Amino acid sequence: MKFTKMHGCGNDYIYIDGSGEKIQDKPGLAVRLSDRHFGIGGDGVIFINPSETADFEMEMYNADGSRGRMCGNGIRCVAKYVYDHGLTEKKELKIVSCGSVKTLWLEVQEGLVSRVRVDMGVPVLDVDKIPADPEYTLEGADEENRLIDVSYEIGGRKQKMTAVSMGNPHAVLFCRDIGSLDLAASGPLYEHSPVFPEGVNTEFVEIPDRENIKMRVWERGSGETFACGTGACASLVASVLTGKTDRKVTVHLLGGELEIEWNEADDHIYMTGPAVTVFSGEID
Repeated sequence: MKFTKMHGCGNDYIYIDGSGEKIQDKPGLAVRLSDRHFGIGGDGVIFINPSETADFEMEMYNADGSRGRMCGNGIRCVAKYVYDHGLTEKKELKIVSCGSVKTLWLEVQEGLVSRVRVDMGVPVLDVDKIPADPEYTLEGADEENRLIDVSYEIGGRKQKMTAVSMGNPHAVLFCRDIGSLDLAASGPLYEHSPVFPEGVNTEFVEIPDRENIKMRVWERGSGETFACGTGACASLVASVLTGKTDRKVTVHLLGGELEIEWNEADDHIYMTGPAVTVFSGEID
């Protein structure tokens, strides 16, 4: 089976052309290939498939074999893959993942895609759609059925949290020093919090000024990753709603930087960042 390893800000996945490879057990394959000791190594596996509703489909699996609904870094790499491999000549693409269609604009240098801008859509704050259960927070939802800067308790510690969905659920927590956090110890507690019945991606955010965000992330199904595109978008939403930043920021992640804008005119989130090919190969 042929594959290509790619990453966006260090958020690395194994990419497989779904039109050319027929796989029976995709979740099991994702677990085996994602293993960094006995497989290729990555945060998961993404299949690039034909689509009747868009130019291409992104079918994503996390490192533990669970299905992922959306990945901002992953979808940029899908755009780079299809252009660089000659599957399309378009510089504006529509890619669908779990029924949600995103529009992407490609920046091309010397015949290869270097950066991609993605319309990530309108952030979802309604707890029923995230989904989140406000009964497990200390304050409950507000009059608009949102969890914005509410207190909740994890591991005996009370913290402020904002819940956002960008096609997948996120809990955003603001911290003073994210570099000192031991996410390997605390991350699983957040991932399996009873507030989020389907699990949650948790962003730990530090705000140096109104135009910059520092972020670390614990992703459901993958653990701590070097970056999370949807998490960067969710972090901006939470930062704006709590009055901490402007609507356009640079998000500084362990693996690089993303430009995130929450456009006031259409309420959409726009993400711009790199897409990088690491290597290609074959595996039995």
